[in-house]
Amino acid sequence: MAGIIDTNIVTQVAFVVKDIEATKKKFAEFLGVEPPDHFATNQSPDNIVDGKPAPDVSAFLVFFNVGPNMAIELIQPNGAKSVWRDVLDQKGEGFHHIAFQIKGMDEKVQACEDAGYKCAQRGKGYAYMDARADLKCFLELLGE
Repeated sequence: MAGIIDTNIVTQVAFVVKDIEATKKKFAEFLGVEPPDHFATNQSPDNIVDGKPAPDVSAFLVFFNVGPNMAIELIQPNGAKSVWRDVLDQKGEGFHHIAFQIKGMDEKVQACEDAGYKCAQRGKGYAYMDARADLKCFLELLGE
């Protein structure tokens, strides 16, 4: 089964949080692992939010590897407008997106848009497709 993006293998499940340090400690305790280091994403002129340049977008991220090619991602956004900040401000902490590793970013973004999923945020190597009306979450496309 190919589907819209030619894969059905999820590589990440992600949550937006207010305090990455506290939340990663709780996840580590639950999973029985040491808390991994978190890191800041780079602000970049390549970032686009709602079709507009968003060079100030950044977030702290941490990943827990929970299986072959599967991670739980925690995201603490900065104050700039982003899909992370919007969800955190509107809905509070919690589930944000599922991610898929893809090939052919432009082609897959177009396929999602053709299916009715608007590209809400994009940067180097990633795109967030707004599938909340149908799938109740964002979809993150990870690729080149």
